[in-house]
Amino acid sequence: SALETSQIPACSALSPVAQSKHKSFRSAQMFLVALSFAYFAKALSGSYMKSTITQLERRFDIPSYLIGVIDGSFEIGNLLVIAFVSYFGAKLHRPKIIAIGCLLMSLGTFLIALPHFIIGRYKFETSIRSSVNSTNSLSPCPVRSSVLAAGPSASSVPSSGCEHESRLSMWIYVFLGNILRGIGETPVQPLGISYIDDHALEENAAFYIGISTIIGPVFGYLLGSVCAKIYVDIGFVNMESISITPGDARWVGAWWLGYLIAGFITLLSAMPFWFLPKSLPLPETRLDKYSPERTSFIKDSPLLEHKYQADEPANFLEMAKDFLPTLRSLLGNPVYFLYLCVTIIQFNSLIGMVTYKPKYIEQHYGQSASKANFLMGVINIPAVALGMFSGGVIMKKFKLSIMGAAKFALGTSLLGYFLSLFFFAMGCENASVAGITRSLTNSQLAKDSLLASCNADCQCPETNWDPMCGENGLTYFSPCLAGCRTSHGSGMDTVFEQCSCVAVGNHTASVGQCNNRDSCHRVFPYFLALSVITSFIISLGGTPGYMLLIRCIRPQLKSLALGFHTLTTRTLAGIPAPIYFGAIIDTTCLKWGQKKCGGRGACRIYNTTAYRIAYLGLTLGLRTASFFLCILGLVVLRRHVRRQERNTLANGGTGAAAGELQALRKEENNSCNSDQCPRTTDYDPERETRL
Repeated sequence: SALETSQIPACSALSPVAQSKHKSFRSAQMFLVALSFAYFAKALSGSYMKSTITQLERRFDIPSYLIGVIDGSFEIGNLLVIAFVSYFGAKLHRPKIIAIGCLLMSLGTFLIALPHFIIGRYKFETSIRSSVNSTNSLSPCPVRSSVLAAGPSASSVPSSGCEHESRLSMWIYVFLGNILRGIGETPVQPLGISYIDDHALEENAAFYIGISTIIGPVFGYLLGSVCAKIYVDIGFVNMESISITPGDARWVGAWWLGYLIAGFITLLSAMPFWFLPKSLPLPETRLDKYSPERTSFIKDSPLLEHKYQADEPANFLEMAKDFLPTLRSLLGNPVYFLYLCVTIIQFNSLIGMVTYKPKYIEQHYGQSASKANFLMGVINIPAVALGMFSGGVIMKKFKLSIMGAAKFALGTSLLGYFLSLFFFAMGCENASVAGITRSLTNSQLAKDSLLASCNADCQCPETNWDPMCGENGLTYFSPCLAGCRTSHGSGMDTVFEQCSCVAVGNHTASVGQCNNRDSCHRVFPYFLALSVITSFIISLGGTPGYMLLIRCIRPQLKSLALGFHTLTTRTLAGIPAPIYFGAIIDTTCLKWGQKKCGGRGACRIYNTTAYRIAYLGLTLGLRTASFFLCILGLVVLRRHVRRQERNTLANGGTGAAAGELQALRKEENNSCNSDQCPRTTDYDPERETRL
């Protein structure tokens, strides 16, 4: 017992070295959890922004290209600071810089929601006025002498708030808030990944960050689905008086509510980073994996120098002088440069497609914004995540070399491309709208005027989109333009009678568009199935393609390479793609709404055939152009490998060249058996030469 008692302190107490290791381990784990939550927060707010584009378009009465400007403003924020954050931030206190970024993201998200509280109640355009307390309402088609007194018919008369509204567009707040979000998001990826790669447990880092990156967009789109079902002014209006449904082109959901929730989550994600150290000692277990020469290189590497001299103040002047030569060295790598060009083109296609896909589902297949967002969250995003995960598993199981990874990424992209061509065959006919896609007097396709003899006595405004469904199966632009003389009921129960343009039955009509696109509803499940398959197949090449980016650069340039890659893709793809995609979509609009104070508002109905050709044609056309650069990149990569082999043979298979060839073949054959093998290769100082 005395012996046991004397051994207790020795067994329970930790030496100072062990305590230091334990503290470093806990700090690394804390950073990993905090970074994963930050990834979740930024992915949630980013995907929620995508889910609200139609809500913002209708709420602020702006065309799609302006929505593209708002969406691209996030990338403008990145453009302002990302190069400097990636380069200088790697040598400063990275956790605190990330914390500041999360705070800015949170402030930007709150700023986006601000217009809802200062713009007033949402008033959608309508050509009738109904009373909740009475079953009677004003005549949709008043006599000529009382047209101007009918309230909504006098839409050409500016309201009292027009002077103030003309001076300040509320969407500017959304634009500025999204810029602030972009600035705040900048340090999370380059600084977070480099910090994790230097300090955290490698086998856990990719898993946690990957899960967060998957769950974030899913929850973002699901949040968008829930908020799109809730009326924008919920709690401030009597819902019984609202005569529109979530499927109506005028419906605006509670878009502001999701931004408040996303902003609060982002604010929480900033908290842990304030309590993390600037750097941690490099774990000895990682140094033990390398040879003495490579261990010496790691310790002497400029990228890792701050780990051993964390207290040495950074010399900003020297860092600035070294920036341009370092960038020149990075862009001098032909594999990296071609990879950059390919991803710029493919990101144009991807960002434009993803930004307007919910709207495409809404307009082309007649689904509500809530359902479109729900499908994006529970079907498309998981398919992409599963594809990227499966691509990583395939790369590991079949031990793909860099050449193998490049070929695999190109092959999956080509297969997904050819399958995507079938989307052109999954089209829908235009909605039957009298006076726009069909004549007011017959069912033949025509672009007739909204005015005809059946509504000539009404003097109806041609700008108020207040659709109603006639007994003949046609959707009419408004009850007035359908020639309806009387109505009874209120809200969604309103029934219009004596409609002279509805030349069948009892000449009655009901509120809302006709739902008679049965063939379109039948093809919609096939569209979803093909969308899932193509998303999965294309995403299979995502992980191998990203590994190509990581492996074709020296470790000293890793942070700069990732940051510059993000900078260029967001500048040349993230900013312009939503704008020109939106501008092209605007050309397919058949009927525009009108702002309260005059001028063109948001589009109310599109030419679905032209929309499909423009949207899919632009998406697949950009991917077609990228394949030519992909092939060129493979040729350049193969030449580098063969050149190295020839150099080895010229040196007689001995010396450094033989070692390089042996290392290259070792990598291509993937003779290592541990999960840390890909990370080990990141520290090879001569990897760029071998490529």
